Amino acid sequence: MATLVYHVAVSLDYFIADPGMQEGKIDQTLFLFAGDHVPDFLADIQQYTAVLMGRKTYEYGFQFGAKPGEPGYKGLKHYIFSNSLQFDSNDEVELVRGDSVAFIQHLKENEEGKLWLCGGGELAGALLEKQLIDQLVLKVNPILVGKGVPMFGSLKPRLSLELKDLKRFDSGVLKTTYDIHYR
Repeated sequence: MATLVYHVAVSLDYFIADPGMQEGKIDQTLFLFAGDHVPDFLADIQQYTAVLMGRKTYEYGFQFGAKPGEPGYKGLKHYIFSNSLQFDSNDEVELVRGDSVAFIQHLKENEEGKLWLCGGGELAGALLEKQLIDQLVLKVNPILVGKGVPMFGSLKPRLSLELKDLKRFDSGVLKTTYDIHYR
């Protein structure tokens, strides 16, 4: 059985993107895209066997030259959850339509290793509600966004978390790792 890890950058007020993400843009002056935390992140993603993301998260990569059907992270199998995107699946990127929660539950039950949920908030909320997320890895940026895309979408969870690791970077980013204990 695979482990599902929600590994995501967040603001101190737990938004994963500012309001511009709704229009496919993000204020690059808010979240830290450079700094001493970046090599740690690049090393971390090597542990995952696949990356899972919603449409808006996947489309965000288009700003940097990615095209539909191309992987955002080389060497990782991509599962993109969208009912509106249009591209043919291939060996690297699979477009998944329909019930994303059921698909991910099946994936967890039939795969090994670690699956990386890198966004979005509504997908994370739906998975958390079904108790499918095993671990949170939060790259907490030293910013307050005020409004934007909440970490778990519209879900307001109540959870018990166990801190497994904490790293502080000179950039001001804190990386916290929590195991989730469902009630």
